[in-house]
Amino acid sequence: MLPDIQFLRPQFPIELSRVGATGVKKLVQVLRRGKRPIILISTFDIFVDLPSHLKGVSLSRNFEVIDEVLEELTAEPIENIEELVIKIAENLLRRHEYATKAEVSMTSEYIMRKLAPISNQKTQEVVKIFSDATVLRGGERIVFVGAEVSGITACPCAQELVRAKVIEKLRKYGFKAEEVEKIFELVPIASHNQRGRAKIKVQVRDDFRVSIAKLIEIAKSGMSQETFEILKREDELEIVERAHRNPMFVEDSVRKMAVELLKAYPNAPDDLIVFLRQENEESIHQHNVVAERVAKIGELRNELSGNS
Repeated sequence: MLPDIQFLRPQFPIELSRVGATGVKKLVQVLRRGKRPIILISTFDIFVDLPSHLKGVSLSRNFEVIDEVLEELTAEPIENIEELVIKIAENLLRRHEYATKAEVSMTSEYIMRKLAPISNQKTQEVVKIFSDATVLRGGERIVFVGAEVSGITACPCAQELVRAKVIEKLRKYGFKAEEVEKIFELVPIASHNQRGRAKIKVQVRDDFRVSIAKLIEIAKSGMSQETFEILKREDELEIVERAHRNPMFVEDSVRKMAVELLKAYPNAPDDLIVFLRQENEESIHQHNVVAERVAKIGELRNELSGNS
């Protein structure tokens, strides 16, 4: 019989927090009420911890677990993606009897159908959805689901500079203050734009679940305007005008997502953890800008109510 090298003692007896594999691709089906199942192209990252007395883990077991669990669970479409990552993590612990925890991350491309704002041109949008699960040997589970979307933001700072310059020019040519205000009501003020990526991740439990569709909606709310793959000329005009009438700093985006999350889930437990992130690819600078917030729901509620 060939020896299991992994079970020998290592040269240096040091415990490892994570050992596993990344980039494992599988097809996953998710149920939809009254419609055909959604087919997701999903990528899995899978890990277990390793005690100091073992040389290595059996990585082949990780792949076996994913194949077996997916075969079992995707014979019929699953109810939600978090159930899948929890099941994989639980099976990893059963297969790796020396491990005290297992971690599984699933990232998928989800294609949404949508209509352009004016022409109703049919188009599609690709968004990322994901779920992470950490399962401990004692039964404790920490599970998140989330989404990442793209959109555009118009810079408030540059817009205010343009506004000041336009006011100066209009006054120079004899326009009265009330006339200037009327012009600003009719014509959006120019600014530079950024392509933005909004990410939202929310902890879920047996007593609290979220809708991926709602998380996508919340993530989009934090930007000046959502984007579209195909637009007619009248749609382009509408998108540009909407964006410039709703300028947003990257900080505004994260705060707006937080507010919309609390509105969408007013009964979410106070101790639930959320992660909010906005990254904008600057158009007139050579750098990107990022804002993030990691907090418990109760902390956000207290801040908004002035009790922080």
